[in-house]
Amino acid sequence: MTPQHRPRKQVHLAAHFPGVNNTTVWTDPESGSQIDFSSFRHLARTAERGRFDFFFLAEGLRLRERKGHIHDLDVVGRPESLTVLAALAAVTDHLGLAATVNTTFNEPYELARRFATLDHLSGGRAAWNVVTSSDAFTGENFRRGGYLDHADRYTRAAEFVRLARALWDSWPPAEPPRTLTHTGPQFDITARSTLPRPPQGHPVVIQAGDSDEGREFAARHADIIFSRHSTPEAGRAFHADVRRRLRKYGRGPDDLKIMPAAGFVLGDTDADAEERAVAIRHQQVGPQTAIALLENVWGRDLSGYDPDGPLPDIDPVPDSDVVRGWAHSGDRFGIASRWRAVAEEKKLSIRELAVELTARQAFVGSPATVAAAIDEAVRTDVADGFILVPHLTPGGLDDFVDRVVPLLQERGVFRTEYQGPTLRHHLGLPAPRPLPGEEVTA
Repeated sequence: MTPQHRPRKQVHLAAHFPGVNNTTVWTDPESGSQIDFSSFRHLARTAERGRFDFFFLAEGLRLRERKGHIHDLDVVGRPESLTVLAALAAVTDHLGLAATVNTTFNEPYELARRFATLDHLSGGRAAWNVVTSSDAFTGENFRRGGYLDHADRYTRAAEFVRLARALWDSWPPAEPPRTLTHTGPQFDITARSTLPRPPQGHPVVIQAGDSDEGREFAARHADIIFSRHSTPEAGRAFHADVRRRLRKYGRGPDDLKIMPAAGFVLGDTDADAEERAVAIRHQQVGPQTAIALLENVWGRDLSGYDPDGPLPDIDPVPDSDVVRGWAHSGDRFGIASRWRAVAEEKKLSIRELAVELTARQAFVGSPATVAAAIDEAVRTDVADGFILVPHLTPGGLDDFVDRVVPLLQERGVFRTEYQGPTLRHHLGLPAPRPLPGEEVTA
């Protein structure tokens, strides 16, 4: 098939409920509750009206702390994702429902059962964003107290996902349930599922992580990668790298969708949108948030520093609990050195650097400009689609659905109606194949 006759690559879109994160603008008069069901319902119904693939919830197993006090952004609370999505299953008909659930502090049998339940209740719309944690601060909430070493996180996660898939497969349609026996480094169980195989076979599995370990895990186990890239070049390189890894696991290029998180700002003109974007970024990164971002790396109390002044000229503290529950990757000294270099090169204050570092890949412009940019990004393999993160709850997605989605539909790159009942249909994913390696007996 010649390029000019090749079907246009279709855009995939999902909606991230902003909840507790640095992109939410709490001070805007239009900002609503982060925990009232009406907020979740509004955003989910808006996403379904826009024919989005799925609705995405993050997870917070413990409130973050700064110098022994709850961090400003966490004071609204963090609801449990699967409970919220079960409620949303009753007020939506087609929209996929994705929950972030940790493999470090859960058990495969229990979690496989909960996701199978959601998939049955929703008619095949459940998805699981698999995350890990090596955070001892979070681990204090759990009976075994502690945590996994960083090197063991993906070992446990891989065995966890394989076991969950085996449990979903252990009660085939029109057959009695079978007993699953598994013995491995992390888990040793003999179990019988309480539910028949889910409508999708396996709920859709999402992996969030850009590390080498995360990419390999996704290539082997995931249906979607929830990633983050700041430039189209970085997105294409990531896309190509993960596609290359798929082959070693006998998977095709369409077996995995890459969907980075992305913010967006719309205006009547491009200039209007750019002006709004600058104002929103500075609303998102207030002085306290900027200082907290640095404290997470420096491991020091930096409250005496001016957010509009230069970066600290002191070294980080290697082991510190000034900020707890905030993840950072790499060594503190290396990160601090890189941040100083960026600030020096661009003449940035602490707050300006925080704005620079926390910016997601954003689509900024008129509706026509944003629609064209999304189409171009997907067509040129920057990604297969985007998980959109509005800056307002719950109405932040309304404008996009009303003004951008119709333009994508006019371009022929986005559905006008849902074509199938399950999330796998929306995403164009193949039916899952039962995985070998576990002993299943009648």
